[in-house]
Amino acid sequence: MIEKPKLRDIKKNAINIRFFTIANWPDKNISERKFDAGIFKISSPALTAVDLIRYQSKIGGLNRAFTVLEELLEEISLNDVKDLLSWYPNKSTLQRFGFLLESMGADKEITGTIREHLGEADIFPVLLSPSESASNGANDSSWKVKVNISLESDL
Repeated sequence: MIEKPKLRDIKKNAINIRFFTIANWPDKNISERKFDAGIFKISSPALTAVDLIRYQSKIGGLNRAFTVLEELLEEISLNDVKDLLSWYPNKSTLQRFGFLLESMGADKEITGTIREHLGEADIFPVLLSPSESASNGANDSSWKVKVNISLESDL
């Protein structure tokens, strides 16, 4: 995710980098880190995870992001999630996020915080992968997520 103007996508052999723009940068879940090439704004693990879930159809599907989500699980903290919940507007992405964290065995305090936040809002059933058809799959009633794909990890 970058600020406008949007950079052109980069395609080089087997590497494909796509840039997405966002109009309003959040004040929370972004930190500045100094590297040899300068100072860069970096999203927190929780914000990175929800961005991967939200834009799953543009990156090749949820299974492509699932391995990264598993690795991010170790870095996601309760404070990071609380900051995210204080401003993040997309409830369906938060439903998927909570479901995936719970299915990966995340800290119950983190998933409980997300569940409590969603309990205060009107949420509707969503597909785990909106780009796939709503075939027969399990329904997770606590997150209101219909599991319409099987998740496969590269780990």
